[in-house]
Amino acid sequence: MTPDRPRFPVRWSIAFLLCAAITISYFDRQTLPIAVSKIQKQIAIPSEYFAHLNTAFLITYGLMYVIGGKLMDAVGTRLGFFLIMTVWSLACASHGLATSFGMLAVSRLVLGMGEGGGFPAATKAVAEWFPVGERSTAMGIINAGTAVGGIIAAPAIAVILSYAEWPWVFYISGALGLAWTAWWLLDYFPPTRHPRLSDAERTDIHEVMTIRSEQAEPVIPWLRLFGYRQVWGLVIAKFLSDAVWYFITFWLPKYLQEALGYNIKDVGYFAWIPWAAAGIGCLVIGSFSSLLVRRGLSLNMARKIAMGVSVSVMPCLLLVPVCSSTMVILPFAIAYFGQQAWSTLVMTLPADICPRRAVGSVAGLVGFGGAMGGVVFGEIVGQMLKHGTGYGPVFAISSSLHILAFVIILLTIRKVQPLALQASG
Repeated sequence: MTPDRPRFPVRWSIAFLLCAAITISYFDRQTLPIAVSKIQKQIAIPSEYFAHLNTAFLITYGLMYVIGGKLMDAVGTRLGFFLIMTVWSLACASHGLATSFGMLAVSRLVLGMGEGGGFPAATKAVAEWFPVGERSTAMGIINAGTAVGGIIAAPAIAVILSYAEWPWVFYISGALGLAWTAWWLLDYFPPTRHPRLSDAERTDIHEVMTIRSEQAEPVIPWLRLFGYRQVWGLVIAKFLSDAVWYFITFWLPKYLQEALGYNIKDVGYFAWIPWAAAGIGCLVIGSFSSLLVRRGLSLNMARKIAMGVSVSVMPCLLLVPVCSSTMVILPFAIAYFGQQAWSTLVMTLPADICPRRAVGSVAGLVGFGGAMGGVVFGEIVGQMLKHGTGYGPVFAISSSLHILAFVIILLTIRKVQPLALQASG
């Protein structure tokens, strides 16, 4: 080890810093689904209204995913992430002040507005800090925050609800986000300005350090991005796969309580298990793809082999309606593993195929597609349940959408390689 090489490289500490942000984000998202049975004692929230609350979140989440990508490209990752985390933390806390469905809906709208910038910021940071051979591993660590947030949320929220009124769930979650912003401002800088970056690590990340300063790179307009089938392919694939993800994320606690008779304590005992599997999926499949690259496989094959493995497990959702109340967690766990492994790779692709100046914008468009998938499918689910269709057909549809998304990727991104995107002018 050289004298100036830190024991723990700065870039990996940044990956864990970003992981913490995503952890808080997914804790925030689980507050309403887990606490909804308590909230319903004061505010009427039937299934179709619950779907509307999720739609309120996802509409602004999707729009901010696009705007957030542009924000990261315009003001930089450091300031951009600080702003969006502040907004979503205050929005989360505001849920605790709600006394009507309308007030809850407004809080969900603002929460989505803030959280929508999270993954574009994370993708941008990965492009700034990590060489291509480490990107999917870094994104796996960051995306594992979705699992950590879900693992913590179920038991923690159950404990809070055992000792306090439901508004405290939202106040505590909002306070965690505001605390993170101080950590972010202290620790995150671009690699060219980071005070703790050693000469040895500069050599390690030479690949990204030698890319032209992003302020010197020309802007690539949104409309020009839409002219590339690879961008459309990512957006459509994310639309299909995230339709499933947002359904199982938002509806799992409600399904366990309404269809299987779980109480809040039961949800706290069991609902963390699928999230643990999701974290394993992020880390294992993200690292697997990076390993294939380091072993000499082409980037194209490394990404697509790992994606194929991820989607192959998703048909397990067909088993949910026929499982007993104790065994039902198993197919959910397998699906969470596959979904978050898939998501890690899909959100790595913008950094793989786009110049750094466009990464935030493309990641934003991809996230917008995913959010709109959640909106459309969530509203369909709400109407299906309202009219007595039951959960069986919902899970049947969910079991196939990732496979269709993978086919779209294969057709539109025939080779994972940098695109020659043309700037304005």
